[in-house]
This record gives sequence, structure tokens and C-alpha cells, in this order.
Amino acid sequence: MLQLRPFASLGAANHGWLDAHHHFSFANYHDPKRMHWGNLRVWNDDVIAPGTGFPQHPHRDMEIITYVREGAITHQDNLGNKGRTEAGDVQVMSAGSGIAHSEYNLEAGPTRIFQIWIIPDESGAAPSWGARPFPKGERGEGFVTLASGKLDDDQALRIRADARLVAATLKAGETAEYRLEAGRRAYLVPASGEIDINGLRASARDGVAVEDESVLRVTAIQDSEIVLVDVA
Repeated sequence: MLQLRPFASLGAANHGWLDAHHHFSFANYHDPKRMHWGNLRVWNDDVIAPGTGFPQHPHRDMEIITYVREGAITHQDNLGNKGRTEAGDVQVMSAGSGIAHSEYNLEAGPTRIFQIWIIPDESGAAPSWGARPFPKGERGEGFVTLASGKLDDDQALRIRADARLVAATLKAGETAEYRLEAGRRAYLVPASGEIDINGLRASARDGVAVEDESVLRVTAIQDSEIVLVDVA
């Protein structure tokens, strides 16, 4: 079963410096039908104005993945970590027992990110942060695993959750497949372009909630960048 969630139907809040759209209930946006999808709790589509960002604030017991679509985000936290994550790359923060961080756009133009929160398998673990470059040119073979809690995904950033984040860049007419194990769900968003997924058409920034499907066949109608989370 595939459920299309058009971009226009998402929760929205424009703060001037931040133009945010929420695939799931978040902050002042509440929809009892969109509280979570399995252990996926948040998928925010954020556009951050240059020279602005999120000042230091705390989190705990959440796996927070930032997928940068355009520009770059600069992270700093109370553990002493600091780093700049560019478009096409990913950073992961395991909030664990508690962490305070800031995220700023120090670039000349807007930064566009997907901020994805996944409920961890355990609470109270030691907090951590990490980032890794995944150049888009290396994604010519379909879906590439970027972050994962599965032990066999040893090339990916580690998260403490039964979940996997994958991405693909497809030229118009190209197809990629992703297989889901029985009982698992997925949530997919084209960061750009337009796609057909198992006969359903989705445009840039639309959400597609997936369950009771074993194979996802994604064909790019236009050049597309696709992000997918496989969750319990």
C-alpha cells in the first residue's frame, strides 16, 4: 500500500529565517493521523536563510539525521564536536542521555535540509555525533545506504535504531529497486525531480508512506534525488 502525502498537505511554519514543512506532527502542527510512521517520528523539510540557524538547544533519546539537499549546515555541540556538512552528505546525532547543539547556515545562500528523527532502540546511551561525505557521483548504482542501525551496513553512519536511511540519484528514465523485509515500512521523499513508485507518481518534496510492499520500483520521470527511510 502506498499513500501519497502531497507537499501542499504538510504542516507549515514560516519564521522568516526558517521556512519549515512537517511530514509528521511537530511543534505547533498536530495531526493525529500523522504522528509517526513506525519508529520514524519526524521528517522536517527545512529551508534556512543565510547567516541564520538553530541556536544551541538540548535533545535526548532520539536519533537525529540531517540530510543536506542544498548549501551546507555547520554543527557544534557541548561534546566539542564541530563540522560542516555539505549538500549530498549526511550527519547523525545520537542524543542519548542528553546533548546540546546548534545548527547554522553560514553559507552565502539558503540551505535546504531534511531533518529526520527516529526513535532509538534504547534510552540513556552516551550521546554522539558524526558526519560523512557521500558524493552524489557515487550513487549511480541505485540506492546507497547512508545511515543504518543494521550491523551488515558497515559502510554507513551508525544509528541506534532498527532503521536504515538510503538515497539514490536517478537520471530521467532510470529505475532503482529497494526491497523491504516482511512487516517493515518505508517513507520516501523525492528531494528533487518527479518519480513513479510502483505506479504512483510523486513530485519533489511529496511524501510517500509505504507498507505491505515487498519491492519498491522507483523510476525517474525527471532527473531526481530520492531519500528513503526503512523502519520497523
